[in-house]
Amino acid sequence: MKTVRVGLVGVGTVGRGVFEVLQRNREEISRRTGREIVVVSASARNVEKASKFLGSQVKVYQDPLDVVRDENVDIVIELIGGTTTARVLIEESVALLKPVVTANKALIAEFGNELFAQAKANGSVVAYEAAVAGGIPIIKALREGLAANRIDSVAGIVNGTTNFILSEMRDKGISFQEALTDAQRLGYAEADPTFDIEGIDAGQKLAIIAAVSFGISIQPQKVYCEGITNLTEADIRAAEDFGYRVKLLAITKRRAGGFEMRVHPTLVSNKCVIASVDGPMNAVLVQGDAVGPTLYYGAGAGAEPTASAVIADLIDVVRLQEADMTTHVPHLAFQEERLSEVPILDMGEVESCFYLRLRVRDEPGVLSDIAGILADYSVSIEAMRQRESHVNDEGVDIVIFTHKTKESSINHASEKISALEAIYDTPARLRIEAF
Repeated sequence: MKTVRVGLVGVGTVGRGVFEVLQRNREEISRRTGREIVVVSASARNVEKASKFLGSQVKVYQDPLDVVRDENVDIVIELIGGTTTARVLIEESVALLKPVVTANKALIAEFGNELFAQAKANGSVVAYEAAVAGGIPIIKALREGLAANRIDSVAGIVNGTTNFILSEMRDKGISFQEALTDAQRLGYAEADPTFDIEGIDAGQKLAIIAAVSFGISIQPQKVYCEGITNLTEADIRAAEDFGYRVKLLAITKRRAGGFEMRVHPTLVSNKCVIASVDGPMNAVLVQGDAVGPTLYYGAGAGAEPTASAVIADLIDVVRLQEADMTTHVPHLAFQEERLSEVPILDMGEVESCFYLRLRVRDEPGVLSDIAGILADYSVSIEAMRQRESHVNDEGVDIVIFTHKTKESSINHASEKISALEAIYDTPARLRIEAF
């Protein structure tokens, strides 16, 4: 039986998971591929520690590029992250006709278009399933399983850190900062959590998802990102009272004038399956014209869930090693020369229903002033309810649900409402999605 020799760049949490799963499921993987897959070299900052873990059969380098240049390596797995060394590593790998498997979402989002073009020109492959949603095979589903469909929309929870924080805020009635502290203590959030809580991580993943769904280039700079830092217990509680839960969703949709790409906190009916996805779990809902709605649920991070996706890509690469490049599934699912140039819509053109919460003085005329401003900007009210304020017992909370309206209209109306003397704070505003 032929042996396929792998170079493992990065022996951190995910790298260790990949090695352990390859060892544990060696026989099963061999039965699937008809090959023996063996890690023959690796790179790590701490060579001694990595050597002890990997064993004497694996040669450990300190320089990641030494793995790529190792003549005994057939396929490279990149797990070091970042967009500098990792990019050079992948470029050199494909130049040497060594396929690469990566879990690097930031690199694929920022430089994927170029890396895929280089790989194709050199007759090589860059596989990236693990870059999006950890162990959930969403890229494979979009590239292959749903290939017969015209994808209409994809929406999902693709960042476990923020989902854990929102679940804690709802279940324990605690503040954002308290929930973030819990997430850091349990290892779900980094010491600097900006990348997660500001929606940047989810935005990079969405750019990749949209490209594979619609056959467009990867465009992370055009994703609208709004994080969860301004969410309060009052909004979490109000959403729950009215039958909704708040989730940080990554949403992309096909529209008549272009595509939407947006990440933001969203009210979802608690009757919807995606509303029940709690803790650090991920879920992605895909709407295809032929299949209808399909849901993908599972662990979005962690050593072995991510290793599952990495090794699935590795198995695909091994199976296709001797196949003609024209038989490979294109990197972005569509033939490169036929990628669409349909534009990404400006956020002001996006239409949603909205939840507004305003803390106001309890006096005559306030409601009519608010309703008048909304009418001036063609914002139609579906429901309006008054709730007691929980902030120093000062004023009352007015909660408004709108019919679908343009983002630009609600922005102008909110600005005008904020200027009213009877308004205590800037109106809290959340978009509502129905699935």
